[in-house]
Amino acid sequence: MHVAILGNGVTGVSAALELRRRRPEWRITLISGESRHHWSRPALMYIFMGHMRYQDTKPFPDSFWGQQKIELLRGWVTRIDGGARRLELADGAALGWDRLLLATGSRPNRFGWPGQDLDGVQGLYGLPDLLQLYETTKRTRRAVIVGGGLIGIELAEMLVSRNIPVTFLVRERSYWDNVLPAEESAMVNRVVRRHGLGLELATELGAVEDDGRGRCAAAVTADGRRFPCELVGLTAGVSPNLAVVEGSGIETGRGVLVDSRLATSLPGVWAAGDCAEIVTPEGERNLIQQVWYTGKMQGETAAANIAGEERDYDPGIWFNSAKFFDLEYQTYGRVNFDVPGERNLYWEHPSHRHAARVVLSSEGSVIGLQTMGLRWRHQVAERWIAEARPADEALASLPELAFDPELHRRYEGEMRGVLEEQLS
Repeated sequence: MHVAILGNGVTGVSAALELRRRRPEWRITLISGESRHHWSRPALMYIFMGHMRYQDTKPFPDSFWGQQKIELLRGWVTRIDGGARRLELADGAALGWDRLLLATGSRPNRFGWPGQDLDGVQGLYGLPDLLQLYETTKRTRRAVIVGGGLIGIELAEMLVSRNIPVTFLVRERSYWDNVLPAEESAMVNRVVRRHGLGLELATELGAVEDDGRGRCAAAVTADGRRFPCELVGLTAGVSPNLAVVEGSGIETGRGVLVDSRLATSLPGVWAAGDCAEIVTPEGERNLIQQVWYTGKMQGETAAANIAGEERDYDPGIWFNSAKFFDLEYQTYGRVNFDVPGERNLYWEHPSHRHAARVVLSSEGSVIGLQTMGLRWRHQVAERWIAEARPADEALASLPELAFDPELHRRYEGEMRGVLEEQLS
């Protein structure tokens, strides 16, 4: 049995390792045109800023793959022939397979802006983007970042480390307010401006201006304002990477359509990670999850099903964390999901650098927790949500959430008073 895995990110690698554990006798091939060896994609920022070397971002030594008898194939797949069960590569080679996992990840959104293909206009997703950024920043005096979110903040921090002034063009009325509640979004606005970056809210990109040599000269907004720059970073979200799936006969929507076991419409083919769109019961929005830990979970679930076990994908309690420059962010469960009947309890320090939110169901139990500028214990937060901890018990137990209290100032006392007053 030969399993081919298209993509060597966290999803593809997690699937390969789980398959090897379950099926030691099977042949497994990991295919990637970007790199021969798996590396940690979240480390792009640290490579650019000089905190890490590329070789330090590889979680396994190069010899590991041979020891695991996992074949590594460097090449770009151009066509999936489902009938012949064959992958065709850009160099003319072909690879047969018995079972196939698509783990092709995401690609930065481009919305057809005039000039979006000029030299100096790019996203930040993989090694080619990093190499392009190295070259472009050699001649960059000013930069514009289109879109907000977490990747936008990372790119801004990378550019600021090279003393390149940055201006954000953000379509929303406040930074990342499609994800963050209004108060937390306002905190991010302040952080961005405190670090000396321009922040143009409720502003859309209209076009990228050509300098006459095929290079970016300015970002022009939809209302006609001009921001001179040599680099435009496109960080207006990502979409499932479906390029190689087109024409294969595999059904797609926003992503590769899969069932609860991550199987596609083509027998013998599964999809997982950023590229997968999980079809949900009628009336619910299909699920696309594009964070590191869900990619790992989906890879392991797909491997179990490829190996013959019937296992539904269960993402568990939602979690995410990040940093907006020096402002840490953690979220657990259902925050800003607009759950019917939900109630929000919110505390913010007068400095506007620390905040906590507790989201309650209509029955008064905890369904979501979120912090800014604070650290809470993951296992405790997850347990409270899983057990539907009653609000009064949760507020009385706030110190249980505190992470590393001997090294951080404690806010639970003042926080509890404010939240209990809101609860009453």
